[in-house]
Amino acid sequence: MKPTLLVLAAGMGSRYGSLKQIDPVGPSGETIIDYSIYDAIRAGFGKVVFIIRKSFEQDFKDIFISKLQPYIPVEYVFQEIENVPDGLTVSPERTKPWGTAHAILMAKDVIHEPFAVINGDDFYGSGAFQTMADYLNALTTTTQTQYSLVGYKVGNTLSDHGTVSRGVCQEDKNGFLISVTERTNIQYFNEGIAYQDGDDSLVFLNPETPVSMNFWGFTPEYFKQTEAMFIDFVKANSDSLKAEFYIPTAIDNLINSASARVKVLRSDAKWFGVTYKEDKPLVIEKLAQLIKAGVYPAKLWK
Repeated sequence: MKPTLLVLAAGMGSRYGSLKQIDPVGPSGETIIDYSIYDAIRAGFGKVVFIIRKSFEQDFKDIFISKLQPYIPVEYVFQEIENVPDGLTVSPERTKPWGTAHAILMAKDVIHEPFAVINGDDFYGSGAFQTMADYLNALTTTTQTQYSLVGYKVGNTLSDHGTVSRGVCQEDKNGFLISVTERTNIQYFNEGIAYQDGDDSLVFLNPETPVSMNFWGFTPEYFKQTEAMFIDFVKANSDSLKAEFYIPTAIDNLINSASARVKVLRSDAKWFGVTYKEDKPLVIEKLAQLIKAGVYPAKLWK
């Protein structure tokens, strides 16, 4: 069975200033999501599932569904604040979604095969999709809790227009993840790449340090493992207006309890995305260079 691609596209792009998931960056009006799906199809993925918000359902249907269906089956599900298990209550004042790990859970009824998870506003590179597809296709009945993560070099993932947050990975000698720690305000300094720790001092990172760009590989077993975690999380944060259940949090819990292992799949690809509006011209330029080099056609969808 071919793996599925799950696209996290419910974020509203607050730093970017608009709904960046549907902002055109390709010469024929393509979005970054279009390039990811094109790469996924070439790598052998068999279905795409979008996580979106009801508020922009029609925009997504107009832009993606009819365009993609001739090439790959497409489904979408909603991530909304009220989408919590029965019996749980949340603050009526809460407006912030429950985070990326909660978003994945929204797809549990439509995904029954190994699947990859990506952000809707990140360009990952064709090689990364092939690496992930090969890994997912090689899973057996005895490796259903052996998940995966594409690890990018932190030096290949920064923005020229502001700070970024990255999940800094620590792995063992066999390439399995020990931990992934979210670090905020990572940026270039004259002395190198660094982030600020709790007392505002700079902590420098080797440019080769692997980081998570939210390109994960899972099996349906992941849904069962994290649903119980999410129930506990909501119970503990029912009155919170901002607490979020993130993928790295769920992964750390699974690793620390020996419930799962995560293989770090190294990638030399250069990430780019539209974290800030100022990033868009550079994204357009980089895609134009890839098209000129023959990596992509000038028009993805005929």
